[in-house]
Amino acid sequence: MPDVIVVGAGVVGAACAYYAARAGLDVTVLDRGPVAGGTTGAGEGNVLVSDKEPGPELDLAVLSNRLWRELAETGGGFEYEPKGGLVVAETPEIQEHLVDLAAKQGLPHEVVPAGGLRALEPHLADGLAGGVHYPQDAQVQPMLAAARLLRHGADSFGGGALKVRLGVTVTGFTRAGDRVTGVRTSEGDLLAGAVVNAAGTWGGELAALAGVRLPVLPRRGFILVTEPLPEPLIRHKVYTAAYVTNVASDSAALETSAVVEGTPAGTVLIGASRERVGFDRTTSLPVLSRLAAQAVALFPALGAVRAIRSYCGFRPYCPDHLPVIGADPRAPGLHHACGHEGAGIGLAPATGHLLAQVLTGQRPDLDPHPFRPDRFGEHA
Repeated sequence: MPDVIVVGAGVVGAACAYYAARAGLDVTVLDRGPVAGGTTGAGEGNVLVSDKEPGPELDLAVLSNRLWRELAETGGGFEYEPKGGLVVAETPEIQEHLVDLAAKQGLPHEVVPAGGLRALEPHLADGLAGGVHYPQDAQVQPMLAAARLLRHGADSFGGGALKVRLGVTVTGFTRAGDRVTGVRTSEGDLLAGAVVNAAGTWGGELAALAGVRLPVLPRRGFILVTEPLPEPLIRHKVYTAAYVTNVASDSAALETSAVVEGTPAGTVLIGASRERVGFDRTTSLPVLSRLAAQAVALFPALGAVRAIRSYCGFRPYCPDHLPVIGADPRAPGLHHACGHEGAGIGLAPATGHLLAQVLTGQRPDLDPHPFRPDRFGEHA
């Protein structure tokens, strides 16, 4: 019998399994699909601190940023790029807001005047009012990251064992009184000392099987991918200030903002859109057209580059824009690691690290109270 069952083989579930195994726990990961088959496989791989407001999520992002660097140094294999981020402002008023936010965040940053933007990004459009450069921002290849975390966790350097079982659907929970003692699955019951809900966008549905409420909703986003370019066109992750506003928005309506970055393969990823339309995967040509136009407005040279494909994913949105991390007092034995919206890849290591500390009775490195699962109400 494993010590921990992790439901979900995306990057958050993989990080939970990795750090739990390193802490000496025997872990079994279950997923009804393949590794990184959900939101992780449709992500850009952002490891950002620049887009976080001061508070608990920023603290989590700073910890995670450090952990991603450590993971890259001790094993890597997931295209970690510490290339930094550049947030640009279209007007002097927006630039002033960006500078104020950077000061409040207290992170390493450089205020970039309009005349200094081309030194960082030679192909940026004319007429921008300035920007802020964040050297800590980075990028990973999310599917590789999830797979490598699971593989390294299985070789957990003298810690616990880690097994992955794919094609297994969780249909409910086993209990002893009020306590969760395992899961019911399409292949029978599996018992464990603790169960971790790392089901991403489906985290609310999984929680409901245990009779507890987590208001995790899908927020659809599209990404455009260009043809590979012979020479790098974009050096950093570059986005407009509107992206920060959209991340913090509660609107269910369509919102888009220019987010542009290159990859080691030479392609350029173009986003970002957000809208709550359930799990509708229908490709929206108007949204893709808007994303392309915003990217060309930011980098005119992209007007001569072909887009070769697009994809969409569903970000696990929580109403207060904070992830759900920790033990659920409403269902003892059940823990959660979900609801990260579009920041799950960046926040995955810190989430797994904190949860492993909770599971092993250690004092967490960060105060878990803001992320507590019962903050939304009692029952499903």
